[in-house]
Parts: sequence; structure tokens; C-alpha cells
Amino acid sequence: MVQLARRFTVVTALVAVALGTTASLAGAAEPPHPRPTPKVAVIGTGGTIAGVSKSKVSFDDYKAGKLRVSRLVNDLRPEVNRIADVTTQQFGNKDSNNYTIPEYRRLTAAVDHALKFNDGVVVTTGTDTMEEFAYWLDLTVRSDKPVVLTGSIRPWTVVGSDAPANLYNAIHLAASGRTTCFGTVVMLNDQIHAAREVRKSDTLRLNAFSSGSSGELGVIDQNHIRVNRAPARVEQCGKPGWKTPFDLDRIARRPLPEVDIAYSYQGAGPQAIKAFADAGAKGIVTAGTGAGGLSPAMTEARDDAVKNGVVMVSASRTGSGAVYDPHVHGVIGAQDLTPQKARLLLLLSLATTHNEHRIQTWFHTLGTGQFTAPRR
Repeated sequence: MVQLARRFTVVTALVAVALGTTASLAGAAEPPHPRPTPKVAVIGTGGTIAGVSKSKVSFDDYKAGKLRVSRLVNDLRPEVNRIADVTTQQFGNKDSNNYTIPEYRRLTAAVDHALKFNDGVVVTTGTDTMEEFAYWLDLTVRSDKPVVLTGSIRPWTVVGSDAPANLYNAIHLAASGRTTCFGTVVMLNDQIHAAREVRKSDTLRLNAFSSGSSGELGVIDQNHIRVNRAPARVEQCGKPGWKTPFDLDRIARRPLPEVDIAYSYQGAGPQAIKAFADAGAKGIVTAGTGAGGLSPAMTEARDDAVKNGVVMVSASRTGSGAVYDPHVHGVIGAQDLTPQKARLLLLLSLATTHNEHRIQTWFHTLGTGQFTAPRR
């Protein structure tokens, strides 16, 4: 009987802990400790979310990057104050297409710095190149705290704008800690996407983003954050291997190597690859047909570029599916990365090493995002 009573007391204590409270072994409940309000920094870079329309119904006629991020956050008060202690930083205020790789480097530094003092960071940006913003941060931010990108398809000032809800949900997600060790994620239209897989798949619809065959990570339904899956890198959570090899503090401050994308099509000529190589590109990604196919002329230009020391990566223009190593010297398969993301991975790889085998290994690991099967 005594043993049964002891078991009951221990189970009561464990249940109390699971419920966020503590109970003494004597059975006397103590008042719960209030959870500290999470700190979230919102870094603004512009885009449609900060856009101003000509009228309340000018859904497509507006000027991007006109409102400061502090104004956007203040419009969400007092409601946002209930979920996070929010501060803002204006990194820039322009169209996402207008940012350069050197500015990407500074954005990584800004996010890393903000994460030292906050529980999570939200970055607002334009949707046109949001997938590239996200994947760059996914590869270069060193902290495993939540980093959430958001934006909007419609400007802040039109009726029915998706901008306020997207920003509120992004702050909610960052404050929740639910994407710790996920790397960078994208939050739009109530959907959570992994940076490695997300792509803009429609020009104007509010559900413009998808994650291909991988699918979204989860959704936000008002107060409920539902996470249905996780990126493979969570396997390394808490381990040194979680961080990518691309530490911008260790990469020399000289300009990063030039990497370009050559698009293939029926009867494509050699001009694009040849021009990129002649202009000094250290790497070229080909957006090939199907599983990476190139025209005969492009194939010949690619092989010549390899002989001259250019690292080539083969991707697909289809937007979904994998391209594996073609067993051609000097050509690496992009796996299931889109051409624009394969470019960023190749760029950072070439800035870190000249060892082609190591770069190939990174494409096979970072570039695939596959879970490792447990050993038996």
C-alpha cells in the first residue's frame, strides 16, 4: 500500500510538470511560475508587405518598400504584445530583387546579432526572391533559434491585404519556439515552409508558395500552431553538426565567387555558358530539361568550362524532382534543389573550399535534406 502511494505521488508530480506546474512530493501544489514573455526582433528589408497602394483596392498597383517595419508592428499592437516583446530594426526598404550578395552577408550578421538578445527573429522581405533570402539565411545563420521570413502578395494598405496576418503569424511562430533547430522557415498564408524546399509557384495568388512534393511543415490556425513534419537537420539539434560549414566570419572578406545560372531549352546554344565562363564565373548551375538534360551545344560548352576549372552543377528547370550526379567529371547533381538555391549552395561552397569532392558531399547532404535511417 505504501509503495502504491509513492507511485501515485511520483506520477502526480510528473503530470504537474507536464502541465507546466510543480507539485511537492507531499502533494501540496505551488502556484505556477509565469512564463517570461518571448523576445522577438523583427528586421525589415522592404518588399510588398511594406508597400503603399494608390487606393484601397489597388491590389497590383503599389510601390513596395515604403513603410517602416516599426509602423507595421505598431499597427498590430496591442494584440501582438500578448504573444511577444517585439523590437524592430530597419535593415533596408526596397524590392527584394534589388538586394545584392554583399547585402545578404550583412543581413546574416544582423540576424546573428539579433539572436544573441532575442528568442527569435522575423525578417520581412519581398516575395519575389524570398526563397533565396530564406535559403541563404538557412545556410549561414549560426544560431539554432527560430528565424522566420514573411512578406505578402498584397501591400499593407489595401482591403483584404494578407500582410498584417502574415506578420502577426510570423511573430507568433518565432515566439513559440516551435521551429527551434529547423533552420530558417517561411510563413505566409497560414502555412509554414522549410527554406530548403519552399518556392514561389504563383505570381499573384495569396497561396503563392509551396514546398513541392515535400509539402509544408505545418500551419497556423489562430492560436494553434500545428507542426506536421520537420526538416532533416533537426536530427543534429544540439550537436556541432547542426551548423552548416558556411561561417561568414571565417570566410574571407573578399568578394564571394561569381556563380551564374544557364537555362536550357530546345536547341539552346553555347553562348550563355561560354559568356559566363569568359566573364570569370567560378561556378555555373544549369537549369536543364527534365532530370538535367542539356542541348548538344550546351553540353559541349559545359565540358569546355569544366576543362577551364569552372565547377558545374546540374539542376532541373521543372521545379520539382531530383537531379543526381551525371557521372561526368566536374559536374555535380543538384539533388532536388531549384537552380536558384543550387546557385547559393555552390557560391558558399566555392567561398569555403576548392575541393570538388567536398562540395559534392555538401550537395549530397545539405542539398538533399534527407533523414538518416537509424542503424540497427
